[in-house]
Amino acid sequence: MKSFVLAHDLGTTGNKASLYDREGALVGSALASYSTEYAHTGWAEQNPDDWWQAVCLATRKLLHETGVAAGDITCITFSGQMMGCVPLDRDARPLRKAIIWADQRSVEQERWLGARVPPEEVYRITGHRLSASYSLCKMLWLRDHQPDVFKAAYKFVHAKDSIVARLTGAFVTDPSDGSSMNLYDLERGVWSERIIEAAQIDPAQLPDLRLSIDVVGEVRAGVADEVGVAAGTPVVIGGGDGACAAVGAGVIEEGSAYNYIGSSSWIALSTHRPIYDPNFKTFTFGHVVPGMFMPTGTMQAAGASYQWARDQLCPLETQAAASLGVSSYEVMNLEAAQSPPGANGLLFLPYLMGERSPRWNPRARGGFIGLTIRHTRADLIRAVLEGVTMNLRVILDAFRAQGAAIQAMRLIGGGARGRFWNQIMADLYGMPVHRLSILEEATSMGAALAGGVGVGLYPGFAMIEQMNQIAETIAPDPAAEAVYAQVYPIFEAAYHALLPIYDMIAEAG
Repeated sequence: MKSFVLAHDLGTTGNKASLYDREGALVGSALASYSTEYAHTGWAEQNPDDWWQAVCLATRKLLHETGVAAGDITCITFSGQMMGCVPLDRDARPLRKAIIWADQRSVEQERWLGARVPPEEVYRITGHRLSASYSLCKMLWLRDHQPDVFKAAYKFVHAKDSIVARLTGAFVTDPSDGSSMNLYDLERGVWSERIIEAAQIDPAQLPDLRLSIDVVGEVRAGVADEVGVAAGTPVVIGGGDGACAAVGAGVIEEGSAYNYIGSSSWIALSTHRPIYDPNFKTFTFGHVVPGMFMPTGTMQAAGASYQWARDQLCPLETQAAASLGVSSYEVMNLEAAQSPPGANGLLFLPYLMGERSPRWNPRARGGFIGLTIRHTRADLIRAVLEGVTMNLRVILDAFRAQGAAIQAMRLIGGGARGRFWNQIMADLYGMPVHRLSILEEATSMGAALAGGVGVGLYPGFAMIEQMNQIAETIAPDPAAEAVYAQVYPIFEAAYHALLPIYDMIAEAG
């Protein structure tokens, strides 16, 4: 009996192929890497043929290592990096390199479009600010700078969609990836006629919209041997990586939320309705779960700030960790625990890479505030963790201001491992935090669940509760909460007071 789901997660650095059995257990995974090209400042491109080779390589490696036969795969499903632009011809072959999510070249196209349709209208239709980050402006850049490619494009799709098209011949996307294009009418679930008209693009060049759990085709005989799977294997479209991570974190019902802690970090909710912030602070994606939405806020330098602290402030801790054979972050956490909540009056602003939601300020810069001769390295380390967490609370408070009721915060990502940081989160968020059993496989797990539900192998999304259980619940400490109630307003005031300074730094070059 066919009883395995093959899930591919097309990330920024590589593709991870994972196998899940009919009980939802992870059987094995294999990674194949690829590179990103940064030809000019603000540009970021990848070769879709590299994605295809990574899918083929990881699939063959995974099946070999696990001993699972290609004929035992129930379906293939996907999660993938979002907000990209991949022009394909009718044979699903890329016409040029993909312009990926990190690319910011299309600022002029953003300005042009903003003059044709008010940005506040774009936000109300799509749930997102008008931005060069999204697919639409990248498409318009191709129209303006590479018109031959633009005209030749049969469809513009995302990373996972390009692989699905090559596997099946179906040019489709789902609500989660579709909502990262600045083109998707979030509440109606269709491409926005208003924005299409304003952008002067041909709607025939957009992929068809299907649910994340839909079987959109079968693996074609012409590519089956190359990939290493059986021809006729059903393919479920899946979703964007952030939305798949929500499913893997168990954020599938109203009132649930998760916090991903990696180099960047975000907080995302599951809701029945989009959340529209009057100041455009947050944004809303479609969910992998049909009919649900995923309001989200993202900060730039979360784990990246702690990594910076490790590299620049903690050589002794790094050496000690190496000699003990443990993570340097574990040693840093032990030292930070010697500093009390509030880090003895020291604040850290975690704007090492500018800031996204809810600040939306590329000029923002990091800094320590309140530094005195009495502060120790323990205070510095703790202040970094507290600064990142306070900045995440700014996102959380933006949702709360719009009526979101969140009972607890689920944690995933490599940065969620440290219990010390988990406690700071509970204290600053003012709610229990749930560290999940599986922290770094949540994305592929969410995709696998969508695929299994789509082909009837899994009974429903609620199965995630057994696939990824809560490993530990950390409750807020009332004493620490009281300290942070005083510190958090100072953190907010410090950012706003420094706004003119950030501008002066930027203008000084």
